[in-house]
Amino acid sequence: MMTLLDVRGVSKAFGGVRAVDQVSFAVNDGQLVALLGPNGAGKSTCFNVINGQLRPDAGEVRLAGHALIGMKPRDIWRAGIGRTFQVAATFGSLSVVENVQMALVSREHKLFRFVRPASGMYREEALDLLDQVGMRDEARRTSSVLSYGDVKRLELAIALANRPRLLLMDEPTAGMAPGERHALMALTKSLAVKRNMGVLFTEHSMDVVFAYADLMVVLARGRVIATGPADAIRNDARVREVYFGAVALPQKTLPGRHDA
Repeated sequence: MMTLLDVRGVSKAFGGVRAVDQVSFAVNDGQLVALLGPNGAGKSTCFNVINGQLRPDAGEVRLAGHALIGMKPRDIWRAGIGRTFQVAATFGSLSVVENVQMALVSREHKLFRFVRPASGMYREEALDLLDQVGMRDEARRTSSVLSYGDVKRLELAIALANRPRLLLMDEPTAGMAPGERHALMALTKSLAVKRNMGVLFTEHSMDVVFAYADLMVVLARGRVIATGPADAIRNDARVREVYFGAVALPQKTLPGRHDA
């Protein structure tokens, strides 16, 4: 695997508080990396630096070797970084397929240059994306009536519209039932492998993290305290002390044995 995202020595302070302090990690092609830590650990700041919403005080961020610091969020999006959010946001008055079409129209820089109705633009590509996330049969439904799990799948299809090389997912399974959580992350992992796409995600559901993350990066008070695969993190004394406390960590889970 080749290094896709390279974060080196990133620091960001707000007043006298160091939100992130010399943070370094990498995400490879086709790899799912979980960015973990308690509230206030610096996860959101890392995401916002990578996404261009914040400029760091020090450090660098590179996507496939190309520097991202100083680029605007929309240019970073077009460079190949997609993002989903903890609270899914879709156009409630539009149909499922129209939501994806709008993302495709934006990708092609045609939001303000309509020469024909947007409803007829990129429809087949939108339907193909919906098929990839298991939502093609819902294409004509208004997105406002979807279940929360289906909204998350729709958001994933929208994020895939710009053909991202890297996908940032901020607590993708928040508010979902256990069965829905595992279904969404299994789908994400399948798409990552199929598309050779890196995924960096934050998540509080440890069953999901230990079942699907190839690598974990653990933050505490803005610093990286551990990096490694599930077994190494599970047995790391400092991680247990700082983050997990007395919580029992998930043991190895066999594919297809997730409880609904």
